[in-house]
Amino acid sequence: MFRSKTIFTAMATTGFASLLAFGGFSAATAGTKPSATTQATKEIIGSAPIQLMHVHGLAYSADGKQLLIPSHHGIAVYSDGQWSKMAGPEHDYMGFSATRTAFYSSGHPAAGSNLVNPFGLIKSIDAGKTWRQLGLEGESDFHTLATSYETHAIYVLNYRPNTRMPQPGLYVTQTDGMTWTQAVATGLKTKVNALAVHPSNASIVAAGTADGLYLSHDAGNHFELLVADTQVLAQWFDLDGEHLWVSSYANSPVLSRLSLKDGGANEKITLPMLNEDAVAFIAQNPTRHEELAIATFKRSAYVTQDSGATWTQIADGGATRGK
Repeated sequence: MFRSKTIFTAMATTGFASLLAFGGFSAATAGTKPSATTQATKEIIGSAPIQLMHVHGLAYSADGKQLLIPSHHGIAVYSDGQWSKMAGPEHDYMGFSATRTAFYSSGHPAAGSNLVNPFGLIKSIDAGKTWRQLGLEGESDFHTLATSYETHAIYVLNYRPNTRMPQPGLYVTQTDGMTWTQAVATGLKTKVNALAVHPSNASIVAAGTADGLYLSHDAGNHFELLVADTQVLAQWFDLDGEHLWVSSYANSPVLSRLSLKDGGANEKITLPMLNEDAVAFIAQNPTRHEELAIATFKRSAYVTQDSGATWTQIADGGATRGK
């Protein structure tokens, strides 16, 4: 029995119904120093064995050569079977998500940084070496954030009013956070665990919830139930634009590849043995679509080179593994 699922879900989910009425999410207090435009870092370096203290996201670099795992203390990097760490301030990256030309995130600055806490929305166009703040610094920390790989649309769950979002709810921007539009989100009535956005159609967004998978074709205004009677913990739009990878839990962890055509044909992917664990994040290599990575709630990570037929473990309970 997945005895820890309640804990995992509590960490990963937000009650959407209560979200619209309740703005009491605990946000960090804003710093007193002025915001910097960028925060420079050094090149990636190798060091002592990397420990994944937390996993706050999962993404490949645009060239497909690096797998990036943001956490509470900076970004861990897996490349060519070896682990290293992005040098520089070890920011607490939350809501980390990738597009073809940029990374977007939220979170909190590292100790000693002059960036305002929390970040609001930040953007990097050099694979995470430097970051630019796009607004809402000192106001919002977006733990649930998803981007469209080709269009740069960004969806977030907002927990409390800020200067650009008058009330809590689901919001979308296509202007790097300059303007935001609130989605009506009709049909979502339970806890939202994760968001995902179609790679080329910014109006298509999926919401994984406590009772299933929901899909919207109108930028989040109306959602229809796509997969029922299962707890969906994470989802990822395949970069082919025709499938959804879905992590769910119903007495055991499940990973599926769901067709958006063909009547919703569902292919079950064989997972490695997960002991009272489940898939929390999914990422796909943009240059080799058959290569995917998953990270679990218990800080294990795996990669596949053959669309899930076989898996290689690269982290076990936070302890990283290299060749």
